[in-house]
Amino acid sequence: QGTLTLLTNERGGIVDDLIVTNTAEDHLYVVSNAGCADKDLAIMEDRAAELRAAGSDVHLEVLDNALLALQGPSMAQVLQAGLSDDLTKLSFMTSTATTVFGVPGCRVTRCGYTGEDGVEISVPAGRAVELAEQLLGIPEVWPAGLAARDSLRLEAGLCLYGNDIDESTTPVEAGLLWTLGKRRRAAMDFPGAAIIMAQVKEKPKRRRVGLTSVGPPIRPHAAILGPEGTPVGTVTSGCPSPSLGKNIAMGYVEAAHSRPGTALAVEVRKKQHPALVTKMPFVPTHYYVAK
Repeated sequence: QGTLTLLTNERGGIVDDLIVTNTAEDHLYVVSNAGCADKDLAIMEDRAAELRAAGSDVHLEVLDNALLALQGPSMAQVLQAGLSDDLTKLSFMTSTATTVFGVPGCRVTRCGYTGEDGVEISVPAGRAVELAEQLLGIPEVWPAGLAARDSLRLEAGLCLYGNDIDESTTPVEAGLLWTLGKRRRAAMDFPGAAIIMAQVKEKPKRRRVGLTSVGPPIRPHAAILGPEGTPVGTVTSGCPSPSLGKNIAMGYVEAAHSRPGTALAVEVRKKQHPALVTKMPFVPTHYYVAK
């Protein structure tokens, strides 16, 4: 079973967002953002050394694996042909160690960054191209670039590290408090706990919101303006939505302007354009839950 979780700093900021899986093989399997891997590993190594000094038996192992994401409504049909495991039993955020189309040593996790039913396949790096070519040889499978991934994850309301969350944003501001379990909230045994839990009680001064608009696309760093034309926030991600036929974005605004349905404006090329605070996800997600 896996879950999204966060590494936080002493200021309550988000160092990285991670997927951590509690495997059946007596270890935790951690997937970090590639750009954050070095700083994440340094944090984990320091903590592991502290735990060993206290008498715990813990060590870290870095896998030389690549990650392939197979996403979309045909995923299960395509992948089932290359698996002995029954995909109908693999729910969203669960994983299995298996062989994929003859490539051993893989881990298939039913998750992804698109809002669609899909999997991420951890594959030994030396055989990643082989597996990718096998998948691309199937008529239903097409390669997708970063622009396609970015529009899909934004339609699903998913954060991009470095844009929508970073070391200056807290889980409360980002709407990611659900990643923090009740036991951890009570124990307050994580970096930045005092700041984060104070925000839970007192409410944050700003919040991450979704925005929709018509006209020119909303891009990162654009100013978000209140009814009087004064700045109330900043766009962190934005693009035209292929699924909706209008512009979508997310950003941070003052809490007083964060309620869905609030009419605001965005500044694009020094002109103001109407925008509406909109609930996320913008497009309904299709995560798979086994029956």
